[in-house]
Amino acid sequence: MRILQAPIQPVFVWNFIAGTVLPALYIFSIIGIMNKLVLKGFPQDLSRKVIHIAAGSWIWCWPLLDPSDGWSYVFNISVPALWTLLFLVKGFTASPDDPAVKTMTRTGNPKELLLGPLFFTLSMEFIGVFYFMTKIGVITMGYLGWGDGLSAWVGSRYGKRKYKLLGREKSIEGSLTVLFAGFIGSLLLYIIVFQTLPGFNLLLKMLMLGIIAMIVEAISPSDVDNLLIPAAMILCWYFLPF
Repeated sequence: MRILQAPIQPVFVWNFIAGTVLPALYIFSIIGIMNKLVLKGFPQDLSRKVIHIAAGSWIWCWPLLDPSDGWSYVFNISVPALWTLLFLVKGFTASPDDPAVKTMTRTGNPKELLLGPLFFTLSMEFIGVFYFMTKIGVITMGYLGWGDGLSAWVGSRYGKRKYKLLGREKSIEGSLTVLFAGFIGSLLLYIIVFQTLPGFNLLLKMLMLGIIAMIVEAISPSDVDNLLIPAAMILCWYFLPF
């Protein structure tokens, strides 16, 4: 008895290449470069932020995908899903000498991979599935990848004006980085994904959402901001009277 097999659709193949293969080559190349630079003396904390920004910018692949079959666009979350699994495995089993631990943690403790880095990939997956090719999806990744990614580094290196909010010490310089670096990142990603400039009203929305992201980052418990920032921005996109 012959079993008839449906032919593999060209859209499926293309979306696998554009959503999985190309982003994998992109992010693993960035990680490889950072690993080599860290061995040559590049600051480990800055290396983490470069990878954070590069990972959050993975949505450059969105315009390459063809959503006409209704589902295979979800290949765009293949790399974040892979990193979710890797963080779970390495968080429980890796040694402090593991390259991922050296490159993506603050203190060299593998358990850190189960916090901020893991939550970051979960946010990427949620946005990649439910907010694919949407304005708020792009803007959220701009603030989460660029703004939040650089804020801690700027605050630790250049933050001189300290303040305490809900028991956490922050710096004005770091908080403003969430707003300004996030706005720049959102604008660049918007241009890449939609291949046009945002209108004036949308620019105002982006700034207002940046202020929300800045406030949420300032009051969030450590590491949980990678979940709370996208949640707050998406909710405000729908409910604030812009």
